Amino acid sequence: MTEQPIHLADAHVEPDEQSPREECGVFGVWAPGEDVAKLTYYGLYALQHRGQEAAGIAVADGSQVIVFKDLGLVSQVFDEATLAGMVGHVAVGHCRYSTTGSTTWENAQPVFRHTAAGTGVALGHNGNLVNTAELATQARELGVMNNGGMSATTDSDILGALLAHGAADTSLEQAACELLPTVRGAFCLTFMDENTLYAARDPHGVRPLSLGRLDRGWVVASETAALDIVGASFVRDIEPGELLAIDADGVRSTRFANPTPKTCVFEYVYLARPDSTLAGRSVHSTRVDIGRRLAKEMPVDADLVIGVPESGTPAAVGYAQESGIPFGQGLMKNAYVGRTFIQPSQTIRQLGIRLKLNPLREVIRGKRLVVVDDSIVRGNTQRALIRMLREAGALEVHVRIASPPVKWPCFYGIDFASPAELIANAAHDGPQSEMLEAVRHAIGADTLGYISTEAMISATEQPASRLCCACFDGVYPIELPSETALGKNVIEQMLANAARENPATPVQASNDNASALRRP
Repeated sequence: MTEQPIHLADAHVEPDEQSPREECGVFGVWAPGEDVAKLTYYGLYALQHRGQEAAGIAVADGSQVIVFKDLGLVSQVFDEATLAGMVGHVAVGHCRYSTTGSTTWENAQPVFRHTAAGTGVALGHNGNLVNTAELATQARELGVMNNGGMSATTDSDILGALLAHGAADTSLEQAACELLPTVRGAFCLTFMDENTLYAARDPHGVRPLSLGRLDRGWVVASETAALDIVGASFVRDIEPGELLAIDADGVRSTRFANPTPKTCVFEYVYLARPDSTLAGRSVHSTRVDIGRRLAKEMPVDADLVIGVPESGTPAAVGYAQESGIPFGQGLMKNAYVGRTFIQPSQTIRQLGIRLKLNPLREVIRGKRLVVVDDSIVRGNTQRALIRMLREAGALEVHVRIASPPVKWPCFYGIDFASPAELIANAAHDGPQSEMLEAVRHAIGADTLGYISTEAMISATEQPASRLCCACFDGVYPIELPSETALGKNVIEQMLANAARENPATPVQASNDNASALRRP
């Protein structure tokens, strides 16, 4: 393997404190005769919203695997010269936001491992495992925990290590068929060796993964929008519990587990691009429909409906259509604001939301506003936004939210705030009306209304039994381990314990979200 990192070891990634943090995006292509590195670059560009901490691409030409990855946005990590040097017929790519492991170069993906036969395995993972500690213990006992002295500390690296170890005496495809049934949690994987592209989706199908067709090959991607960007035609969703292998013999499908679909409903609400399709349902259409249903459930007398760009806009359009209140563009978003490696000064930090959004005063002055947003997590964004709208001349601000109250942490690939930070969590044991009033008062709105869980689910056109709504209702479809085996830094904790204690000591890990498990 050849690695060519741009060293940004001293760079600082300023976290977005205001919104739920997306998980990751994965992309893979098998296409002899095509520029697979560039196809993967553009595929990742289309998936940039799913992970903005790090990006990487692995390419193979039949004889070797080349991996290039680093901290930063896709456009910061790759340039023409880099991509030109990555020649092959098969590639996998990944853009990352950490849900396990810290923000380090080692934790960027694709992860890479050698097999005992000397071949390479490169892997990208979207999602989050719930038996990471168990798998890490297995990897440590097999002696494959550390990758040549590197200090990767992600569930994805553990998967790569176990896959490579399993392929020592058999094919990578067979090793995957043996390993994947033992993996619990949310995972969409794209991985490869020197010749073959593989893709797998967990039995619950928590995160999306789709198959597309090129003129001279195949593509797999986290979202259908990425297929559109690279000129691939959508073939089908990869099924929960399915492993695909793509090579010169075509596409082979293996069922490694019985499907029990539980797609994340938050993909429809916020995570996915509006131009993507999930389970045959347009994300944009879903969000507009949510807005219509929200207007029926939470009407208000007002002059103008505005959306919080970008994810709140389709729901705002739907709200305006159903309510008859005019829709207007009341907020301008800076399209170039993303995660940055430049630490803002205290003065700049205090500007807060104005770095991202600015009101159109002539539109909102003297108006009673309905402000539609996708969700409320901590409430910081809404509090600052409402203050800004009032300063710009809004007479009233009525907030309508296109999802139910977020009360529970996610263990399947979204890095929400801890329970103590979730603004709707503190009062969740009391009456709904008390929680609503507490949140309304905290953000400074004149009125506040959330869509019901039932209406949100209806808008997806999916049966409730096929959706995961755990962040809204606390019902976790994939059994969670003990509190001590959960947490973003579970592997760092395990390595620290192993350094201090007997190797036979059980794995322990701290967890900010542990308290949530003690609630019904």
